[in-house]
Amino acid sequence: QVRLVESGGGLVEAGGSLRLSCAASGSILSINAMGWHRQAPGKQRELVALFSRSGSTNYADSVTGRFNISRDNAKRTVYLQMNSLKPGNTAVYYCNADIYDSSTYHRRTYWGQGTQVTVSS
Repeated sequence: QVRLVESGGGLVEAGGSLRLSCAASGSILSINAMGWHRQAPGKQRELVALFSRSGSTNYADSVTGRFNISRDNAKRTVYLQMNSLKPGNTAVYYCNADIYDSSTYHRRTYWGQGTQVTVSS
């Protein structure tokens, strides 16, 4: 069984920073891309940032220059450093990972349970 567990969300004032973490555990053969999505109330889930296995990164236009995604393969963990936060960044943030499950030898995308980020004005 594969699990993704997020941490680091919370309440912060506009202009502040937060760092999210997401650790993968369980029957993992290998991990390809890892990333972060978010869903604000009444809106669809959207991509925030993606970190490929090769090391390339991709960001939503709205967070480029303010957010930074990083990854520690040894710890099977992906991070999202969020700076200069705005009230519009308020959402539930979900990590996801493309994983080969060693118990099934199947590859699929797994999701964390989500962590709330609230930015006050």
